Amino acid sequence: MDLRKLGRIALIAAIYVVFTMLPPFAGLAYGPIQVRVSEALTVLPYLTPLAIPGLFLGCFLANLASPFLAYDLTLGPLATLTAAFFTRRVRRPHWAPLPPVVINAVVVSAYVGPLTGVPYLLTVAYIAAGQLAACYGLGYPLLLYLARRRDLRLWLTTG
Repeated sequence: MDLRKLGRIALIAAIYVVFTMLPPFAGLAYGPIQVRVSEALTVLPYLTPLAIPGLFLGCFLANLASPFLAYDLTLGPLATLTAAFFTRRVRRPHWAPLPPVVINAVVVSAYVGPLTGVPYLLTVAYIAAGQLAACYGLGYPLLLYLARRRDLRLWLTTG
């Protein structure tokens, strides 16, 4: 892998970390009720496979600040990785935000719910709502914008 590709992967990871860990975003990033602004980036695998390792790494690094450290360092990035693979395979842009919504709602709720004492299905609803806001509310417009901007799309996709 060449340095340009590694640079794009690192940039995606860094942006994910910034929009998860820095104020005011950090207050919304962890717990049973969460809206990770950084999850808007989960649409990027639709445009480039370089986003897959970038999102995985970004999620791992961002979860170093999680109160659920042991779980969030393993299950969180694996959920993100799985969602990124599925996002890469969708055929239509309006479906690109769906894998992270569904996978994170199911997987993250499986450990956040019991660790916080919030019932599983309620945690699923909370996390799904946050994911819908981030992935469809922010990520889908980002995807449409990048798809229209040939220069940015080419920059993202050519390593």
